[in-house]
Amino acid sequence: MTRLPPLARRSKTLSASLGLGEKLFASSEERRFADAIETGLVEVEEGLLREVAFADDMADVTSRYLLEAGGKRIRPVLTLLTAQLGEGNNHAVITAAQAVEITHLASLYHDDVMDEAEMRRGVPSAQNVWGNSVAILTGDLLFARASKLVASLGEGAIKLQADTFERLCLGQLHETIGPRPGDDPIEHYLQVLADKTGSLIAAAAQMGVIFSNAPEEFAAPVVAFGEKIGVAFQLIDDVIDLAEPEETGKAQGTDLRSGVATLPLLFLRRAAVSDPEAAALLARIERTVDAAEGQAAHAAPVTADALAEVDADFTAAVTALRSHAVTTETLDEARRWAAEAVAALAPLPEGPVKLALTKFAEAVVERST
Repeated sequence: MTRLPPLARRSKTLSASLGLGEKLFASSEERRFADAIETGLVEVEEGLLREVAFADDMADVTSRYLLEAGGKRIRPVLTLLTAQLGEGNNHAVITAAQAVEITHLASLYHDDVMDEAEMRRGVPSAQNVWGNSVAILTGDLLFARASKLVASLGEGAIKLQADTFERLCLGQLHETIGPRPGDDPIEHYLQVLADKTGSLIAAAAQMGVIFSNAPEEFAAPVVAFGEKIGVAFQLIDDVIDLAEPEETGKAQGTDLRSGVATLPLLFLRRAAVSDPEAAALLARIERTVDAAEGQAAHAAPVTADALAEVDADFTAAVTALRSHAVTTETLDEARRWAAEAVAALAPLPEGPVKLALTKFAEAVVERST
């Protein structure tokens, strides 16, 4: 049996995880389509390793850290998928796919600093290894590399990248300052997700259409799809945040511990107004989060037993939230956004691209099971 090289094996795994495996595509046309995605992913992966290399030893190590930790490469997959509406995987499409993934990678370094995350992709977060300053500067270096790639694609690509980067920053800013007086917290949060997550996924899908020279009228449907599926993706992440570390590679309740009000918590706050059980659980979560923060900030030595007790209380509260109806409500909301994403694809021609995007939307909401 012929053994695939590591990058090709990884590409096969990635595409299969997004619904692009043998069972989905039976005809020769559909098989050629899946092969194009897999071949493109190998090219993208090889380019990523090349584009994040730095002559400076420290920068080279830190910039490769999260890339080598893994990731599903969802954004470049979408670029490659939508490119099949046009000429397919030409040089510009591959370059765009690499640029969008490096942009995403850079944002992870910054996000983990903002969220004080301890783990990312199953390894300690960059700032836990090198400190906040190095993590932020590494993110900046990667943004610079992504910008160089985009610049090679022309003025339109530069503007798209700049507009997307602006939305990424605004989303992070609005998440940091929270809703203003009179704002609905849930609507505010969903807009943050659209900016922080949906905008880059939408840009990835749009780049595939643009740089494959696909019909211009296909751009709007894939942009709408990308933005909506991005929100659905993040809502599922809100649910996954409540899962145990063995399932996710991250500490349970990372977002809650760092003070991020995810949708299950926002739904719980809304329910607590009239539901005593929800109010009791909300008080319990807030008490354990405050206790965890207090232990972390305590100037005097804290015993191991005290730390373990606080952590156990927090974990139990997170587990209770995961079992609560508001988490089911969050899953339903994610499915609604995914359904709207699929509905946005109506103007696209029937065929393997539309089928794959639909299956991709289904795979996003199935991540929580």
